[in-house]
Amino acid sequence: MQDLSDDKRLELICTKCNRLIYTTREEICAKADYGQLYLDEIEKHALCKGRGYHGHVRMAMVRLNELSGFVGGIA
Repeated sequence: MQDLSDDKRLELICTKCNRLIYTTREEICAKADYGQLYLDEIEKHALCKGRGYHGHVRMAMVRLNELSGFVGGIA
């Protein structure tokens, strides 16, 4: 988590109910021993708390100011 800057936000999407949660580095590091983990390790431990599913979540970084269009060709 130390390589993630303070202003970056992460989105957590539940794989069961598709609930979307936004979180920050500070919120994740507030939990015990999460400050020294890699993002994939945090993703393994994170569970959705919506509706009692306790499903696993998929983690992605929110990059609103770095949007780019699709670059590809049509055959």
